[in-house]
Amino acid sequence: MTTAFVVDDSAVVRQVLTETLTAGGIRVIGSAADPLFAWQKMQSAWPDVIVLDVEMPRMDGISFVRKLMAERPTPVVMCSTLTERGCETTMQALAAGAVAFVTKPKSGLKDFLADRGNGLVDAVRGAARANLRALPAHLRVPATSAGAATGAAPPTAIAPARALAETTDRVVAIGISTGGVQSIEVVLRGLDRTCPGIVMVQHMPAGFTASFAQRLNNTLPLEVMEAKDGDRVLNGRVLIAPGGRHMQLKRSGAQYVVEIKDGPLINHHRPSADVLMRSVAHCAGRNAIGLVMTGMGDDGARGLKEMRDAGAITGAQDEASCVVYGMPAEAVKHGGVRDVVGLGEIAGWIRRTAVEPLPGMSSPPRARA
Repeated sequence: MTTAFVVDDSAVVRQVLTETLTAGGIRVIGSAADPLFAWQKMQSAWPDVIVLDVEMPRMDGISFVRKLMAERPTPVVMCSTLTERGCETTMQALAAGAVAFVTKPKSGLKDFLADRGNGLVDAVRGAARANLRALPAHLRVPATSAGAATGAAPPTAIAPARALAETTDRVVAIGISTGGVQSIEVVLRGLDRTCPGIVMVQHMPAGFTASFAQRLNNTLPLEVMEAKDGDRVLNGRVLIAPGGRHMQLKRSGAQYVVEIKDGPLINHHRPSADVLMRSVAHCAGRNAIGLVMTGMGDDGARGLKEMRDAGAITGAQDEASCVVYGMPAEAVKHGGVRDVVGLGEIAGWIRRTAVEPLPGMSSPPRARA
């Protein structure tokens, strides 16, 4: 049975979270009002998963996640309120190594937490299966050992390079979920503004994708945006589907643009990678590159198969480098994967496939104005 430890400064929240997890078949072995108390109590019995609030006394959630990843890596599910500050803090915690998160509403909190449909139980179960060894290496190194001894200055943000004002025949579609906040940064850091335009679904609720895109845009040599209806797909630009809405690719003359629309949950998700990839298969066909990365469930598996059937180059992240080998495994099972690629090799794979000649052509497609 999966075991969990709850860390939240509200006694009511700790009680309701404990009751909800217990009803879902998860054994809660303890709780604490802040990370320092939690650290002491967990020494006697360490949990499989820690459910963690963001803003707490004495030590915030981000600092605690960093301490865990450096000293005793343990899957963490963030449980935070949807506020502007909460979104940014949760993004930082995920970037520090937290596996997943559940959003707490500002009102009706007790009823929400007691609702089995809130995703908490599934998030904890999925986190318990996470392969933390697949997290980027810098998340597992104690902060005191990196740069302190040499006096090296902390890394500075790279000024984002703006996309070239041209469209490209190649379009890259990526579907990613649990573990994606850390993993996608590894991939995008290996690309530059000459890469084909990227359209991406990262499973997140409304309110979080804007903070996610802004954080990446501030630190990567690419233009990263939360997509808006009608945005063009350009070289060096990454369009992230907004939380709570689907994104589809459309052709507008010689240009690719995205359409943002409402709709039902698909594979329990909105946005859905299947929705995006099916539209890419239809609009871009063999000019597309499709990739399914770390995540729970099977979203993207059918859409990637449709992309491959339409002549696209397709790939999936390998099991060893996935935090959760769910979505890529299903993509392989459905027959939609041409290449299986490790996380550290994905950027190079995208660069290589972007210049592969199309079937029946002696040279790759050209970018055109």
